[in-house]
Amino acid sequence: MLFSKFERLVAKRYLRAKRKEGFISVITGFAFTGIALGVATLIIVMSVMNGFRHELLSRILGINGHIGIMSPLGYPFNNYKEAVKDLAEIEHVQIVIPMIENQLLVSAGKAAEGAMVRGLRAEDLMKKPILANSMKNVDLKDFSGDNVIMGVRLATKMGIVPGDKITLISPNGKVTAFGSVPRMKSYQVIGTFDVGMYEYDSNFIFMPLEAAQTYFGLKGAVTHIDVTLDDESVLRSVRKVIEESVGAGAYVYDWKQSNAAFFNAIDVERNVMFLILTLIILVAAFNIITGLIMLVKDKGRDIAVLRTMGASKGMIMRIFFMDGAFIGVVGTSIGLILGLWFCHNIENIRQFLQNIAGRDLFSAEIYFLSKLPARVDNLEVLTVALISLLLSFLATLYPAYRAAKFDPVEALRYE
Repeated sequence: MLFSKFERLVAKRYLRAKRKEGFISVITGFAFTGIALGVATLIIVMSVMNGFRHELLSRILGINGHIGIMSPLGYPFNNYKEAVKDLAEIEHVQIVIPMIENQLLVSAGKAAEGAMVRGLRAEDLMKKPILANSMKNVDLKDFSGDNVIMGVRLATKMGIVPGDKITLISPNGKVTAFGSVPRMKSYQVIGTFDVGMYEYDSNFIFMPLEAAQTYFGLKGAVTHIDVTLDDESVLRSVRKVIEESVGAGAYVYDWKQSNAAFFNAIDVERNVMFLILTLIILVAAFNIITGLIMLVKDKGRDIAVLRTMGASKGMIMRIFFMDGAFIGVVGTSIGLILGLWFCHNIENIRQFLQNIAGRDLFSAEIYFLSKLPARVDNLEVLTVALISLLLSFLATLYPAYRAAKFDPVEALRYE
């Protein structure tokens, strides 16, 4: 066996400090607590960052496709039906949606807000599962003519309920002898949608494609073509094929380009948080070093007696190594349990703390999402555990080596 029964018994005895050794026990407790909190905090923060990224990505791709196509000069696609048919035949292309998209002013009564109006067909609306499942009290059979669907936060902000009418105002109106006249038209709101992302719920309005073509004066044309893939890993290769097929007459972009700055910021923040929170575990490891060095100093006479009774330097070293390793293993285990439990109940905990504090702790206006997400990555959890154990084991080496080098003659002489 790696450790003898005698070594295990002595190591266990040293971990249970006497009353006069209470200070050493306190330091050991700090080491336990520090490692457990460091591991738990690191798992929680990394899981929340992973959840935040995953939820944002799923909602972005739930509204938009992986690849977008538009005219570089802003001209509409008049032959979009043929283009949609050709794009659908490309390998790994799952959904192709023609649409019209433009920024407008929405007014209702005394309220007025800017909004992104997207015109698309009812059948295309149902092709996006996240979007289709977010519809509230909406019968898509009514999604035709002058009927529209609004984001739930936009409707709430403007005081609009299903059945109310809104007026869309476009600055690009008709040119008359007296100048440009804004284009205005009233539409009825038949329902709302709630995808759980503030950016969309507070800004988007969906309109039937034919109604959008009429409103924007694009009869038989669209401004964008949205392409969704069945596998994100083939994004680069499929985009290259699409670029070659459409030629220079269209601008092809993907979701990474559209959201590059945002997701790069998340990745940088995630990596920095990992490094910073790892320092918590490192500080706890120094507590192990401090506690063991003080334990070695306090147990000098015991070590000398053990040496004179025949205990080797290796046995003494293994005894104190076991003490430090026990602190690291137990602290890491407690941290893993605490971190995983917290991640699986994070939204309930947020609601509980929010009720106590009496204020919103996760504002959708700031964090984009309406719920606090957490996505546990098993590989990351394993990495955190291994880092914690490695730092804990390394922290025991010097105190254990110092105990093994302890001179029994000197210890007994001064006793």
